[in-house]
Amino acid sequence: MRARQKYRQIYWGAFAAALGVYVTMIVWTLPGISQSAGGLLPFDLRPMGYSADEARAFLSALGAEGHALYTGPQRLLDMAYPALLGFVLIGALRYFYAKGWLLTLLVFVALAGMGADYLENMRVALLLAGDTSDLAIAAASRSTVMKSVLTSVAMLAVLAGLIGATWRGWRRK
Repeated sequence: MRARQKYRQIYWGAFAAALGVYVTMIVWTLPGISQSAGGLLPFDLRPMGYSADEARAFLSALGAEGHALYTGPQRLLDMAYPALLGFVLIGALRYFYAKGWLLTLLVFVALAGMGADYLENMRVALLLAGDTSDLAIAAASRSTVMKSVLTSVAMLAVLAGLIGATWRGWRRK
């Protein structure tokens, strides 16, 4: 019983940390980066990816302040966020789904989304460091799309689990 209570405390602490990091990025770093780039969206906010021309336009428009924000605070926040989000998603999936092949698959999807997010971060760092080759941009864009798709699938699975649990709770009454 004590271990379960400790896990809940850790889970909700990670949830709060993930939410705090996310809000910080959405309210401060990502809008600041976008503003510094003349309103163009940062790579992280382009779930459908981006072309070489779009990436180069963003990088050309990105001012020194936005570059510093992207390579400084945003980079640090985005080092913590994928792991925190992965932990939160996997904890929720384990809560809502019985052990078996579906849970295993969904945990794999959440882990793959986390890995794709870290891969995206590394590839975006290369773009920000000056590697604007077509190959580097295409690789970064693919990572962004993979992160977006995999994380969305994991989040939708958590939402489906929540809806199912709520529905079962109402039916019992």
